[in-house]
Amino acid sequence: MVCTECFHEWNPEELAAAASDDVLVVLDSNGNPLQNGDSVIVLKDLPVKGMPRPVKAGTKVKNIRLTDGDHNIDCKIEGFGSMGLKSEFVRKA
Repeated sequence: MVCTECFHEWNPEELAAAASDDVLVVLDSNGNPLQNGDSVIVLKDLPVKGMPRPVKAGTKVKNIRLTDGDHNIDCKIEGFGSMGLKSEFVRKA
């Protein structure tokens, strides 16, 4: 499977195996576990579909929520609104 927005590839069978576990573990780019309510920092410029400018590297995002799926962080970024981020592009603040 391939995400049409960011072209991330994944295997649905791996997701099914992970869904059988009750505990959701999300790691940042450094391997630190993330929790709901944490603050993270964006590591690289991320283009946003429909916006004229990207989310800049170094942007601090507060009060994240963890979700299942490809984009496993839900958050609100000032100037952009609500969006989903991948944990591989952030580090814990």
